[in-house]
Amino acid sequence: MSEDTNPEGADQNDEVVGLLKPYLTERFEADASVEIRDLDRIAVGWSHETWLFDASWSVDGEVRSQGFCLRRDPGNALLRQMSDLGQQFRVLRCLEATDVPAPRVYFYEEDPGVLGAPALLMEKVPGLCPSPWGKAGREFYAAAADRGVLPVSFTDALAAIHNADWEAAGLGFLGVPALGDAFARSEITKWRLLIEQSGHPGHPILADLIGWLEANAPSTDRLTLVHGAYRTGNVLIDDDRVSAVLDWELQVIGDPMYDVAYMLTELNREGTDLLSNVVPRDLFFERYQTATGIEIDEDRCRYYQLLYAMRSAAFWMSAAGLFADGANTDLRLARTEWSVSVALERAAQELGY
Repeated sequence: MSEDTNPEGADQNDEVVGLLKPYLTERFEADASVEIRDLDRIAVGWSHETWLFDASWSVDGEVRSQGFCLRRDPGNALLRQMSDLGQQFRVLRCLEATDVPAPRVYFYEEDPGVLGAPALLMEKVPGLCPSPWGKAGREFYAAAADRGVLPVSFTDALAAIHNADWEAAGLGFLGVPALGDAFARSEITKWRLLIEQSGHPGHPILADLIGWLEANAPSTDRLTLVHGAYRTGNVLIDDDRVSAVLDWELQVIGDPMYDVAYMLTELNREGTDLLSNVVPRDLFFERYQTATGIEIDEDRCRYYQLLYAMRSAAFWMSAAGLFADGANTDLRLARTEWSVSVALERAAQELGY
C-alpha cells in the first residue's frame, strides 16, 4: 500500500526508522548512522508487532549489511503476560547451541522508551510462511507435499526440537515438571489462569472439559523441549525446506506427545489427510519415531487434543476480552467470541455429547 493511501502506516514506519537508526548505530559502533531500507510491517500473528527491514552500516570503513526482524510488544498481546519477548530472546539464544532451525537473535530491549515498546531484534531468515487456511496456502503445501522434500524437512525439524538437549542448552529456566502427570496438570493450571484473566463468564462445556482433563491427566516418563504450536504457518520454508521455526511463545519442557498431538489434529489441516497440510501420516510416524526413538502414543495424543480445545477456548476468551475492553483494536479479535463456541462444540463431540 502506498504512503498516500496509508498515511498512518507511513507515519508509523517513519517513527520506527527514527528509533532504530540511533539504536543500531550505537549497538554496532558504526562509523555513521545506520541506513534502514525496505521497512515493512507484516500483518501476521496475534501477539506482537513484527517488522522486516534491511540495514547497512560501516565499522572502521568496512561496509556491512544484514536483514533483520523487529518484534515489539504493544502490551495488549493475546496471551497477556504469558507472551514475554524477554523469554523468547532467552529461548532463541539457547537454541543456537542445538540443531533446531530457529532465527538467530541479536538484541533484546526491555525499556519501552528506547524502541517504542519492549522489543527484540533477530535475523531475517529467507523463506515463505504461507497461511494454511487460505486457498493459496493450501495449494502451496499440496504442491510441496507432492515434491516430497518438505514433508521430510518438516518432520525432521520437529524431531530436532524433541532431540535437543534442553538441559545442556540452558532451557531449564522454562520450568521442569516432574515425571508422571505433572506436565498435563501444569498446562491445565496455565490455561485456567488465562481464562480467569480474560473476564469471560465461562461456559458449562468448558467446566465439564476441565473436569475431564483433571480426572484423566496422562503420565509421561520422558521430557523434551516442546514447541507448543508446531504447524505450517509457524515455520519459514525456503526451497522446500524448513529454514526456521517461528512463534516461540508457547514452548515448555514437557511431554513430546503434546507437539505430536498438534500434528495429528484435524484442526491443523483442511480438506486433506496430510498432517499439518503437508506430511503423509505414515511418513511422519516412521520418520519421527526413527529420528527420536520416541514411540507415538495415540491415546496420550487424544488427551492432548482435548487439552488443546481448552487452550483454544482460553485463547479466544482472552482475545475477545481484549477487544471488548478496548485494549486491542485488531478486528480479528472481534470475531473470536464466536470461536470459543466452535472450540467447545468440538470438545463436546470428542467427549461424547
